Amino acid sequence: MKHSAREHCSIESALRLPRRFGRALIWLYRHTLSPLVGYNCRHLPTCSVYGDEAIERFGLWAGGWMTLARLLRCNPFGTSGIDNVPLTAPKGARWYLPWRYGRWRGVNAS
Repeated sequence: MKHSAREHCSIESALRLPRRFGRALIWLYRHTLSPLVGYNCRHLPTCSVYGDEAIERFGLWAGGWMTLARLLRCNPFGTSGIDNVPLTAPKGARWYLPWRYGRWRGVNAS
């Protein structure tokens, strides 16, 4: 059974809803809370840019876990400097092993 281009487009659009929701939360943070608390990120790109890019590239589930790991590293005893979103998902990362998506230790991009 063939799907029309319109059906394919609507299915693809529905699958992107969680991704859009996650990115909307980051946009909301950037335009409301971030200016109030100040721009104190220790990394480049900032944690909100990192999260936005990770969710856009890998989806809400994997990108969300990557963002959580990044936020937990962004503290006075954590990492600092350049820390880009990986180009590919880490080896061994699966939807049922979500902690494998994040870099939890103090390592920056090589």
